[in-house]
Amino acid sequence: MDLKFGNIQETALIPLAIKASETARSNARIKDLKAKEIIDTLGVDVSKYDPFLSHEGVIARTIMFREELKKLINKYPNALCINLGCGFDDKFSQVDNGSITWYDVDLPDQIAVRRKVYEDRKRCTMLDGNALEGEWTKNLPRSNMNIIVMEGVLEYFSKEQVKTCLNMLCNSFEHGYLLAELHSPFMEKNSKHHDAVKNTNATFGWGTKSGREYLKLEPRLTYVSERSYNEEMKKYTLRGKLFAIIGKKLNNRLAVFKWRA
Repeated sequence: MDLKFGNIQETALIPLAIKASETARSNARIKDLKAKEIIDTLGVDVSKYDPFLSHEGVIARTIMFREELKKLINKYPNALCINLGCGFDDKFSQVDNGSITWYDVDLPDQIAVRRKVYEDRKRCTMLDGNALEGEWTKNLPRSNMNIIVMEGVLEYFSKEQVKTCLNMLCNSFEHGYLLAELHSPFMEKNSKHHDAVKNTNATFGWGTKSGREYLKLEPRLTYVSERSYNEEMKKYTLRGKLFAIIGKKLNNRLAVFKWRA
């Protein structure tokens, strides 16, 4: 694996480090052997990207996104699925049913690094693309259902960028579902206090109290559901249970939207 520490964006190191350390545990709740391989290959200390609350949050979102995706794929077994802003995430391996078509999409520099780790697979293709521009969507196959995943992406966008992204998706795909990670206005103002993001140069963008605020930016969207990561985090540790109480409105959420032209 021809990969060096400097090749990887700091925000991508957070989920990588967490998934790798979780995979190494005897009682691991998720297994991501590729993440562990990447971190082992880098051979550097990434513990600052793996503090307790972020660890539990990434594990919770991984499980929740996986389960929500599986529900939709069970309903639409031949869906076109797009992991937009994929980083090093490998959701395809988690949810593949043998018939979906999958695209891992990210900016060209990130896809170039991703290709050092992954190869294109049957029904799973890497593609250069920008979440703010729709040119990359023009050569995709048409599908009766499109499922877009944006995990760990929109929380770094400004309100105007979120609007641009939502407009692009609704313009590019006649119908579909969007699974999106959202964060609170509190986190928007407190990037420097986040236990993992404070160790990077990144800052959070527009935060919302409810996913329904997205409907004001793109009226073609329909709000389907929204769940806090607290629902998953509180299942495992006392600290997770306490945070679910103390930080009831602070944790990130998985929101689901749909649209039809």
